[in-house]
Amino acid sequence: MADVTMPQLGETVTEGTVTKWFKKVGDTVAEDETLFEVSTDKVDSEVPSSAAGYVAEILVQEGETVDVGARLAVITVESPSVGDDDGDEPEAAAEADSDLPEPEEQADSEQVAPQPEAEPGPEAQSEDGAESDADPEPQGEAEAGPEPTGPRRVLSPVVRRLLSENDLDPADIEGTGKGGRITRDDVLASLDRGAAAGPAREPSAPARRRRPETAPAPADAPAAAGPQKGDDVVPFSNIRRRTAEHMVRSLATSAHVLTATEVDFAGVDRARFAERERFKADEGFSLTYLPFVARAVIDAIRDFPHVNASVGDNELIVHRQVHLGFAVDLSFEGLIVPVIHDADAKRLRPLARELADLAGRARSKKLNADEIAGGTFTITNPGSYGTMITAPVINQPQVAIVSTDGVKKRPVVVELPDGTDSIAVHPVGTLAMSFDHRAFDGAYASAFIARCREILETRDWSQEL
Repeated sequence: MADVTMPQLGETVTEGTVTKWFKKVGDTVAEDETLFEVSTDKVDSEVPSSAAGYVAEILVQEGETVDVGARLAVITVESPSVGDDDGDEPEAAAEADSDLPEPEEQADSEQVAPQPEAEPGPEAQSEDGAESDADPEPQGEAEAGPEPTGPRRVLSPVVRRLLSENDLDPADIEGTGKGGRITRDDVLASLDRGAAAGPAREPSAPARRRRPETAPAPADAPAAAGPQKGDDVVPFSNIRRRTAEHMVRSLATSAHVLTATEVDFAGVDRARFAERERFKADEGFSLTYLPFVARAVIDAIRDFPHVNASVGDNELIVHRQVHLGFAVDLSFEGLIVPVIHDADAKRLRPLARELADLAGRARSKKLNADEIAGGTFTITNPGSYGTMITAPVINQPQVAIVSTDGVKKRPVVVELPDGTDSIAVHPVGTLAMSFDHRAFDGAYASAFIARCREILETRDWSQEL
């Protein structure tokens, strides 16, 4: 017998949502055959089976969100029972002995012994390092939720835990899941409505709203907006919600500061235009500004290594290798950041090749977990929309992120061979960097971005191509 668990799809990921099962209870599955699809804030990925055999139990249903390491299914070497002569479904036999989400009307002893949880990752802690559940109550009291009322419902372990921790009655919550089932988001939405309206009664203990991966809101934070007549309500997708949580946490964690400089891309354009037809014929894609910026950033990091770092416990952890992440837009639904590992060992053409490959597979959801993990520095590239200057949010736990904005032809002053000045039209764009002021000061950041500009403007790029 083998347990199927929620995989760790990224170093900062603490939970995932099962979006699709490709097998049902009773089906055979081969080792490495696709078993289910999972969605996290980092990636949507198809996960292969770790063992061969029969699917004996499915413990987490489609649409449910559970912690990394949680049991999702059980695979056995023997075929499970397929029911009796009355035509029972295989799932019914499997559920009888499993720890699947159970009806609310269960024995008190079962409520006192909840499902085991995965160890929380570093992001499940508050800013001062204390766990989010700072004052745990005795197990028996914490899990003894309100008396169930109304019709029987099936609840997942995550939903059951949230209900009991927040003293909520499931009968008061309208389920939006399959068959009216209460989902994790339904419980969180109920908590948000309760927070906006104020407490209906005095709680017996301090409220403990556990919203994984969400930075603590200020005490005077405004209530969530509600729709008005004629408004369209667009629920957050999984990746939209997770992206929002990460961005809020980053702003609450790092002291964000912006520095920017203008770059004359005339030298880059000379190399691009001279090689663009041959390059596209050889590689199958166009040569953009992004590989040049990536190459300049990587080389500048050699001179200013502290931008390629993470903040530890009263220390700066400077990374020896440059693992370069770059943000990819997913049809305006969210962002994903593939990573070019050991980017400091690659020259311009291999960098361009890997940027194009990873971006294409990111948009088609073909990335694997290793390709979105371990980044040490990030570039975001909104320049294709003609932006002037962008202040990007730092990709935690990194300390800096560079934005390359739109490149446009502008009049610039150039020095002639005889020492006089003249006006010429050159392609000019902005490089902007958000950095964590805890890691270094503005002078260091400005010197780094100036070095990036110098490399872009003075290097003989034709030698790289």
